[in-house]
Amino acid sequence: MKDTARPHEKICLDQPFDFAENANWRIFRIMAEFVEGFEFLYPLRREVTIFGSAQLTEKSHWYQEALAFGRLLAENNFTVITGGGPGVMEAANRGAVEGGGESIGLDIELPTTQRRNEYIKRGIGFHYFFIRKVMLSASAQAYVFFPGGFGTLDEFFEMITLVQTKKMEPVPIVCVSNEFWLPLDDWIRDKMVQETKMVDSSDVDLYRVVDSAQEAFALVKDSKERKYF
Repeated sequence: MKDTARPHEKICLDQPFDFAENANWRIFRIMAEFVEGFEFLYPLRREVTIFGSAQLTEKSHWYQEALAFGRLLAENNFTVITGGGPGVMEAANRGAVEGGGESIGLDIELPTTQRRNEYIKRGIGFHYFFIRKVMLSASAQAYVFFPGGFGTLDEFFEMITLVQTKKMEPVPIVCVSNEFWLPLDDWIRDKMVQETKMVDSSDVDLYRVVDSAQEAFALVKDSKERKYF
């Protein structure tokens, strides 16, 4: 297999790791990223965070819906926050710019192809995934999920877990696309609620599934600024 690593990159598993030597600088880097992230978010108001696949192109129906949703938010004085990459994230940021609003990107350093999209007005990059996840969940008053992969599902379940465990106050958590999300919703209700009793029946009310940008906006437009995280 061809080695695709760039010359300046080191692959962690190929390098000897001296924890005592490396721990201190890693801890300081983690602290610095947290401080920079929270300072970046602090001035923002009326934020809605949007998640979804980086793989969807402009021709995709859900790219167009995310574009429309970002525009609706901007036209109604909301701040659009995304993970800063292509696909759904680009569409939402693009809609925010076209709607004349604030367009924010919280991107991640990856050895693959993700790039910061061109529609971000203000952005910040992170080395650590877990810090970026905290920042994406830290301040918004609503969270909207378009179709996506493992990362989108990870972020969706983190949001509902934070609300379920009362680590975060209840906020609108909206999944857009009946075709994509209803099979997962059915599995949660059938397997986790009915069959195994691992999830309380009230927990399925923590999120809503809709099928358009307009329906999603109707659920978030009256949301309030969060008081705590």
